[in-house]
Amino acid sequence: MSKHNKNHNQPSHSQSDIARMRIDKWLWAARFYRTRTLAKEAIESGRVHYAGSRVKTSKEIAVGDELQIRQGSATAMTEKTVIVEALSAQRGNASAAQMLYSETEESEKRRAYYAEQRKLANLARPDNKPNKKERRDLQRFKNKQHS
Repeated sequence: MSKHNKNHNQPSHSQSDIARMRIDKWLWAARFYRTRTLAKEAIESGRVHYAGSRVKTSKEIAVGDELQIRQGSATAMTEKTVIVEALSAQRGNASAAQMLYSETEESEKRRAYYAEQRKLANLARPDNKPNKKERRDLQRFKNKQHS
């Protein structure tokens, strides 16, 4: 047998063949992170929790496990609580990735609430910056308030 056909007789891993897999690989396959390196960095920085505590990159997960995943920037941070529904060693399209997990109802409600709060916070901002005259008027108003 040549070295090119070495793994030819080995079965490829499908969703049903895998009982456990590394958490960083699953996060990548489920499209939470673009690369396994980004998934690894998120795990190491404490943005991924398993059963309420931080995990290591090599942690193996199985179907039915619950994960808390924080994504986004400091101003638009979202936290999802997901239940692992299936395991896959391959990264597929978005619809296939969504079949790998289900988000809890509580998590969906919490994310919707925080999204609404962010929208309300943006409504308090003016549409444009004040011009020179408006800045002077604001400064005069502030000075009268403090005097």
